[in-house]
Amino acid sequence: MNVKQDLVRHYHWLRQYGLNDSHSGNASVRDGDTVWVTPSGCCADTLEEHELVACTINGELGVGASLDAPLHIAVYQLNPTARALLHSHGPHSVALTMDGKDFVPLDFEGKYYFPHVPVLNIEFQDYLDESPPQVAHALAQNKIAIVRGHGVYAQAETVNLAYKWSCSLELSAQTAFISRQSGS
Repeated sequence: MNVKQDLVRHYHWLRQYGLNDSHSGNASVRDGDTVWVTPSGCCADTLEEHELVACTINGELGVGASLDAPLHIAVYQLNPTARALLHSHGPHSVALTMDGKDFVPLDFEGKYYFPHVPVLNIEFQDYLDESPPQVAHALAQNKIAIVRGHGVYAQAETVNLAYKWSCSLELSAQTAFISRQSGS
């Protein structure tokens, strides 16, 4: 399958299944030395393959690339096996980590996939400068990481696997939230 087509399909799904709003998050795939990134401010409902922006693994940003494009490139530079990166805003994942503490799943599958999920405390005004190295470093050691109050970053060898990590984390966070509400 065409990697750009695959990226667009999974980006649509992040919106369709409630992990992003209409214009949030971003995504990329690495195809050789090219990194295809969603455009800044794009609508997840209407994004098409031809709108993806070509950047390079060396850090050259295509015109109109997401503000997170430098972060995506930093992840690929530090993680040679990564071929996909999804950034989403799963409401339970974000809400349960507002305290800045790493997330430890309570459910069986969550524990199986993520013994713990690092939460990065990056201040709003420092985000563009600090997020590329911090997120890249966290994802060099983990499948997934969360920036407190902002969102989830999942990297993998395929877009589908990064999507799986994003969805699995959100379900684990939702399960933990329900467990807390029920007093378990």
